Amino acid sequence: MTISGGIILFSCIWFMALLISLQVGHHTQQDDGNVVPGTPASAPANASFKRRLWIVTFVSILLWLGIAAVILWGGITIRDLDFFNRLGPAGG
Repeated sequence: MTISGGIILFSCIWFMALLISLQVGHHTQQDDGNVVPGTPASAPANASFKRRLWIVTFVSILLWLGIAAVILWGGITIRDLDFFNRLGPAGG
């Protein structure tokens, strides 16, 4: 894996983890019963984005380390994931 490939892999993992984390633990102002005038009831009650970004970064680093280790190790190839033998017989 090249440096640019590692950066792209980390970016993809980070953005997917961010989009998933935005849906987890979402409490609206309506759920808390305290809707601020001028905002929709579905607005987040306490977003705490800074904390969420740190958690997403930590989880992404762990996932990236695992995926990068498997890629660099080379013990799992695309042929190992070919469950329906669509690539044909190994070796040609």
